[in-house]
Amino acid sequence: MSRRQLPSVDRVLNDDSTAPAVARWGKRTVRLAVRALQDELRSAPNVPIWATAASGYRDAIDHWLRRHVGRGYETVFNLTGTLVHTNLGRSPLSPELASRALRAATRPLALEYDLDAGKRGQREAIISHRLRLLTGAEAATVVNNNAAAVMLVLNTLAKDREVPVSRGELIEIGGSFRLPEIMERAGCRLKEVGTTNRTHARDYEAAINQGTALLLKVHPSNYRVEGFASEVDIRQVADIAHRRDLPLCVDAGSGALVDLARYGLPREPLPGDLLSAGADLVTFSGDKLLGGVQAGIVVGRGDLVRKLNANPMKRALRLDKIALVLLDEILKSYEDDEPAPDKIPLLGMIALPLDELERRGRAVVDCLAEIVDAQIDIEPSQSQLGSGALPGEVIESRAVTVAFDSSKRLLAFEESLRRLETPVIARIADGKVRLDMRGAAPLDELLANLKGLAA
Repeated sequence: MSRRQLPSVDRVLNDDSTAPAVARWGKRTVRLAVRALQDELRSAPNVPIWATAASGYRDAIDHWLRRHVGRGYETVFNLTGTLVHTNLGRSPLSPELASRALRAATRPLALEYDLDAGKRGQREAIISHRLRLLTGAEAATVVNNNAAAVMLVLNTLAKDREVPVSRGELIEIGGSFRLPEIMERAGCRLKEVGTTNRTHARDYEAAINQGTALLLKVHPSNYRVEGFASEVDIRQVADIAHRRDLPLCVDAGSGALVDLARYGLPREPLPGDLLSAGADLVTFSGDKLLGGVQAGIVVGRGDLVRKLNANPMKRALRLDKIALVLLDEILKSYEDDEPAPDKIPLLGMIALPLDELERRGRAVVDCLAEIVDAQIDIEPSQSQLGSGALPGEVIESRAVTVAFDSSKRLLAFEESLRRLETPVIARIADGKVRLDMRGAAPLDELLANLKGLAA
């Protein structure tokens, strides 16, 4: 076919078949794709017939953009067995609560307006109220993630001064962000105490001098040190700090507002426990064990929180209105004696009984058996919380396993799951693709989606 028969870019863009791509990717991005495709066609030895019709570009546009731009923020089924998956958006949110945030996003909102006084109000007043109620703290504030919360505390209370931290607590979190680097950016000086595996009270005592601003204790939420190891408990560190008139800040990491022992998991230290043990400030995440939106939460002494709020950095780190509305609804759910699983989906996933996982597994096996030529079974499995929460702890689960007679077919099947209309993210272990059933919801949508494998 002649290159002169290629349709104009505008003809392709205005063709009805291209409308879904424009809606999904954006007009300029699709224009970029069509131009690039036609540049490739002009340099090719032959022009395929599909390229001469404006209606023929739909699939080519989609393939080109997936390869060069990526697929963007698509919803997926997380069947990896890692419930709070950093790469997959961490904790899922309740559709009911999300709909309330959507209303807040599309209408004017009394965000910083006092309706009774008719003047400017406090942006975080209701959030602070709920956090005080749930943790017993004197005051509370929020920023956009826990690393930001730690940075705000250090920049406010320890700028140009020293902060002793146990060597065993100099953590690195996802994306290679390290506590020492955060401390440096906050403007304070790290003073390492103890050793990697053992830190004693005397190490903190020896580290304190006139340049010390506060003591920082970091909960090892994404790792464990076992064997010949010891650390100083919160009460001891608090006593050391307070005898020197220093505040103690505890970075609790993942954060939890309910005792996870009720779900068969080890008890994580609750912010209220840490405050009762003597911590002056506690920071934790909103989108891990709390099961909510991304946020960094600080609770503790009123005078210290007031200093945090007066720091100009606080404005740069603040939450937007959608996140604040979501966080308010999530915290409200914790005011119930037993938070409802439909409002905190993470707790619902953790609490799923094995017979429900078996039921889901049978439905998925029946669906796949009609489509895939492979050995398909339901097997005992282990889920984990993920995102640094309760490292090494697992939850008994069930997984649908799919095994093939070659690794090539195995990898091709795993890839085909990721290419479904709603991608299914599984994991490969022991020579099988494993689909953990704790993430298999809504089940009817998953089953309908899996039928796309037959296409």
